[in-house]
Amino acid sequence: MKAIQVAQYGQAEALQLKDVPDLAPDDDQVLINVAGSGVNPIDWKILSGAMKQFIPLPLPYTPGVEVSGTVAAVGKNVTDFVVGDKVFGFIGIVGGYATQALASADRLAHTPSNLSLQQAGGVPAAALTAWQALHEHALLKAGQKVLIHGGAGGVGSFAIQLAHLAGAYVVATSSAKNHEYLRSLGADEVIDYTSVQFEDQVANVDAVIDLVGAQTQARSWRVIKRGGVLVSPVSAPDPQMASAYGVTGKHFATRSDGRQLAEIAGLFTAGKLQLQAQVVALSEVVDAVKQSWAGHTRGKIVLDVSR
Repeated sequence: MKAIQVAQYGQAEALQLKDVPDLAPDDDQVLINVAGSGVNPIDWKILSGAMKQFIPLPLPYTPGVEVSGTVAAVGKNVTDFVVGDKVFGFIGIVGGYATQALASADRLAHTPSNLSLQQAGGVPAAALTAWQALHEHALLKAGQKVLIHGGAGGVGSFAIQLAHLAGAYVVATSSAKNHEYLRSLGADEVIDYTSVQFEDQVANVDAVIDLVGAQTQARSWRVIKRGGVLVSPVSAPDPQMASAYGVTGKHFATRSDGRQLAEIAGLFTAGKLQLQAQVVALSEVVDAVKQSWAGHTRGKIVLDVSR
């Protein structure tokens, strides 16, 4: 098999395509012939070395947290998938940028019928992050008002759609070039964070989904009504600020969940979710990771592992 390998932490140029031994599933695993693997911020955060104290990895390692593809083999305890099934999943913290990947069966779901097999590789991590932020941590309800920072990115794009489907009033921040895109996803209001201060444009929201962190998070407290919530998968909200404003701050790491992913796949198949994905060849991985690292991407970047 072929895999992108990282021999030392550093820049995107450290990503190299190598021949490595084929994989084999254990009793509870599924072996996937990978078609697509999404590029996510966690990939370059690990690559940079910034996470090595929290996520120690033996070098070399293969980046990539999510894949889509075809089942090539299953362990003896696996009953939900058979050889030939088209599947996708948030497989773990590494292993996706390769022609083969392993995942436990409970991390996988069947791919939506209306996405290409490559495109499906850009869904699991971002969609699960958005789902869990809104439904498990913000406990969003119909009629509530939610502010989503970073609305044009992978997680933000799904968060806008899922919040709209939940019946919420959705406000999102992005640069002006993405405003039409965000409205097409279901945003009721869009704020150009490059030209105005969002806290001067919105107030009394029930929830903030912070996908940016830093000063954007720090400035968000004042727009949340008392009893509201600030949720961030990016960085832990300051508990003192949360207490001062009478709101709850929540930080979480996305959990892989095949059942949730199956529900998300059903929304795609029903035409209720859409994905904007830039699909590039695996050989273009350095440029793809650099683009994600630079930020301001729209939707997802997906590696086509077949080329």
